[in-house]
Amino acid sequence: MFAHCVAKLRERHRARPIHVIHAHGALPCGHAAMLLSRELGIPFVVSVHGLDAYSTAQVQGPAGTWCRRVSQHTYMASRRVICISEHVRERVLEGVGRNCRTSVVYNGVDPEFFTPAKSSLNRLVILSVANLIPIKGHELLIRSVASLVADFPSLTLEIVGSGPERPSLERLSEQLGCADRVHFLGRKSRRETAAAMQNCTVFVLPSRFEGLGCVYLEAMSAAKSVIGCREQGIAEVIRQGSNGFLVGPNNEKELTLVLSMLLGDEQRRRNLGRAARDTILDGFTLAHQAERLIRIYRESVG
Repeated sequence: MFAHCVAKLRERHRARPIHVIHAHGALPCGHAAMLLSRELGIPFVVSVHGLDAYSTAQVQGPAGTWCRRVSQHTYMASRRVICISEHVRERVLEGVGRNCRTSVVYNGVDPEFFTPAKSSLNRLVILSVANLIPIKGHELLIRSVASLVADFPSLTLEIVGSGPERPSLERLSEQLGCADRVHFLGRKSRRETAAAMQNCTVFVLPSRFEGLGCVYLEAMSAAKSVIGCREQGIAEVIRQGSNGFLVGPNNEKELTLVLSMLLGDEQRRRNLGRAARDTILDGFTLAHQAERLIRIYRESVG
């Protein structure tokens, strides 16, 4: 299979030269790119999209040791390791040392697709978008919503995403007496997600393990008040109280206090939303990140 791939690429390279190979993730794509680079003499770069830079959180034991070793070789052999945040870059450097060539290129947003709503809502809607897995912190958010319903009778929580945690989250909503306020919408298309962001009051994802999080940026582009967690990649984008809010991971009390403040202050939400969209327009669009990638490609070829 690998020999067939090399032959095909060699043929294509002769017809139209390939200047650089860009792999996404050390395994399996980065490893394959490293081997192709050696065979064809074409430089390669590799992007790291999450905090599990060596796959050791996903893979345990001897297999995990193999993943770490191959990932280390891949990163050191690449012309550049492209990380989606400084937080991710630190994870990479912890495993290979400071001599590894790294750059940060944040995720980008299409601001013409994720746009502000034309009119304001007459109801209070908290939105969260993520796979329904433990690290995303949905149970924390549901507990906060349950404690806020008495003060905000019209409040609802919409959760976009699917995953193995849905049954337990549904049971939690029932136990807390807020099942009628928590709506599990399942997986949605990109267009449907953009519409949901337009139609929410506040966007929240109390994730405990996030390299950056595209959904935060998308909600910011839609001019929404956004709440993320400290110690995650999004902390490099959100300026506390200026263009969004950060709370401590697993800190239900702090999350509830910030939500209560935002739900009760429409003008503050508007101000945060405007600042959030300005942040995206100033440096986090797809065009901004494409320019940075092109610069890295040119430097890698040179």
